[in-house]
Amino acid sequence: MPRKARWVKQQTGGAMTTVSHKTTNIDHRSTTSYAWDEAWGLLSMLLGYLVICAIFLVLLATQARADETMAEIEHLDDVSQGSLLFQNPHGRYLQAPSLNTDVAIHVSGMIVRAKVRQAFKNNSDAWVEGIYVFPLPEDAAVDHMRMQIGERVIEGQIKEREEAKRTYDQARQAGKKSALIEQERPNLFTNSVANIGPHETVTIEIEYQQLLRYEAGQFRLRFPLTITPRYIPGQPIQQEENVSQFNGLGWSVNTNQVPDASRITPPLWQGEGKLNPVSLVIELNAGFPLTELKSPYHAIQTSAHKAIHTITLANEQNYADRDFELSWTPEAAHAPRAALFTEEMGAELYHLLMVLPPQPEQNKTQRLPREVIYIIDTSGSMSGISIQQARQALLLALDRLQPEDTFNVIAFNSSINLLFGQALPASNHNLDAARRYVNTLRANGGTNIRPALEAALNIQNESAALRQVVFLTDGSVGNEAELFSMIHQRLGQSRLFTVGIGSAPNSHFMHKAAQFGRGSFTYIGDVNEVQSKMKALFQKLETPLMRELQADFGNAEAEVYPKRLPDLYAGEPLIISTKTNLNTHTIIISGKRQQSTWQNSIQLDQGMKGRGIGTLWARRKIADLMDQQHEGANKEIIKQQIIATALQHHLVSKHTSLVAVDATPSRPESEAIEQQAMPVNLPHGQVHEKIFGLRPRTATAAPLHLTLGALFLLLTLLLKPRRTIEGA
Repeated sequence: MPRKARWVKQQTGGAMTTVSHKTTNIDHRSTTSYAWDEAWGLLSMLLGYLVICAIFLVLLATQARADETMAEIEHLDDVSQGSLLFQNPHGRYLQAPSLNTDVAIHVSGMIVRAKVRQAFKNNSDAWVEGIYVFPLPEDAAVDHMRMQIGERVIEGQIKEREEAKRTYDQARQAGKKSALIEQERPNLFTNSVANIGPHETVTIEIEYQQLLRYEAGQFRLRFPLTITPRYIPGQPIQQEENVSQFNGLGWSVNTNQVPDASRITPPLWQGEGKLNPVSLVIELNAGFPLTELKSPYHAIQTSAHKAIHTITLANEQNYADRDFELSWTPEAAHAPRAALFTEEMGAELYHLLMVLPPQPEQNKTQRLPREVIYIIDTSGSMSGISIQQARQALLLALDRLQPEDTFNVIAFNSSINLLFGQALPASNHNLDAARRYVNTLRANGGTNIRPALEAALNIQNESAALRQVVFLTDGSVGNEAELFSMIHQRLGQSRLFTVGIGSAPNSHFMHKAAQFGRGSFTYIGDVNEVQSKMKALFQKLETPLMRELQADFGNAEAEVYPKRLPDLYAGEPLIISTKTNLNTHTIIISGKRQQSTWQNSIQLDQGMKGRGIGTLWARRKIADLMDQQHEGANKEIIKQQIIATALQHHLVSKHTSLVAVDATPSRPESEAIEQQAMPVNLPHGQVHEKIFGLRPRTATAAPLHLTLGALFLLLTLLLKPRRTIEGA
């Protein structure tokens, strides 16, 4: 049977007589046609190959010219290995500004005062504007900024955010050196420095106040040094819909769920070595003898003179690629049960009060059955050591469950996966299945937190069991506000405990998620910490909480923050800030643990004098006002209250910024200014490809192969002759 007849049979499966006859005729009449087809086909292939070779040579020449151009730039500018280049709108490559960070922290009792110096050095021959997104502690009260040019120092002024931005833009256009500090999140700030002259250095000094964290007999000081890349959900916003103040230079576009995404996604350094060398000096006046002083993530050197301990980083080269933490433990006899600090400012008195409720007696503690939902983040930002820490922590938590408990495990990245359809008893069979499941978890994809939290909070059965959600994550999201509102609305009878994993977790998300979840938060920054940190968390999970806490000021006028006192777990202190008009009355603190009532009284006139107590009070008031937005308060009213408080106390907030402007123009009108976002280091232990996908760092032949393949197919289609079957 001729070739064409066989093809028709396979397609029709019908009668062969007529079709074969027609096909035979075609074969008979097409002998010459086939010969022409073969010749035309060979000619088409030859032409196609010639075109492809020509394109290939052009692409190679283009690549060679690009390589030659870059080599020439590196030769002319004497660019060393690891230097950062950026391309301006005119196509010229320039060396970006370099950055050094020096941190000086003074600790007195529970109060922290810190200075952060960021030196921007312009390595190019152009005038530049450096824009740097950097982290600070989530409760930092930023109240001062200075710009230093040579010997001149210019003090920053606090203004409403829009006004401060206008002031900065006008100075930038006028060629004046200017600096602007803006808050993107309570733990994320942007420093913009305009009109840095060729080979010139401009230093920006930022000061902030902070309260130490005290828990389970230890004081902790944490200073963040880099930013875990944020997961940005939502649909891109068209340019005309963007609010001008939120247009940034980050790697993400703004979206309807994260309208300022471009401002919280600084570019990541992928060159050799690391950027931003850091020095750090801490002067610690604890006020009591210490039994332990340690830093789990950095090697340190310590010295002591009288009551002052000086701590510095031990290594000569330290870079901003992981958070710094310092902890110290007082001698048992000096462990605080209460502390009171007072500052007088005009007619107003500010007080900071810490009270540590007594530990429950273990033999009188009744253990209640628990329903525990474990959520584990398996997104790309958890790759490397972070997923190891999370798996190990979760396995320890599973081992702690008792037969009367029920549990479930939810793993999430871009999607979610529930181990069981519902919480099941903690039997040996179910626990073994959970352990096998946990050991298979790998990190990849996005940090889509909302579906995982919704799954954990939506499935709440009526039960006498204590319902607890344990969330292990680095919190690398940009839609924090949306998640806080969801937690507040759907928490029900659950309690949410966050465990921050990795070298640079999003502390703002971890802290606030636990606050709205009426739980607590824990950091695990190293595999060696997993056991000790999880043991402390287990003690909280298994110990009755202190609830119904109240602070009674009698007849005195008092503005107290937080307004709603939180529940407390084992080892956690109650910390309140208040503004009063009297200094002679007594505060009575009371609460309940199970059926027992606890009470403590403190005389306000017995407090130690402290500086910055009013600043801390204002910072806590602003945080409380921001929280009210997630609870449905009027946003415009809240905004005006935040602005009034921040302006009165000279604080950076979401709606206020610090701006400094040099009076004398320095950039000539004839010179243009180049704008450059300063990159940050990827946090220690993370893998870029796991977060952003398998994107090559340098050009490869893949685009060329795809182009050639597409052209070849196109040429084949265009050049191939088209034939029809007569009579078909």
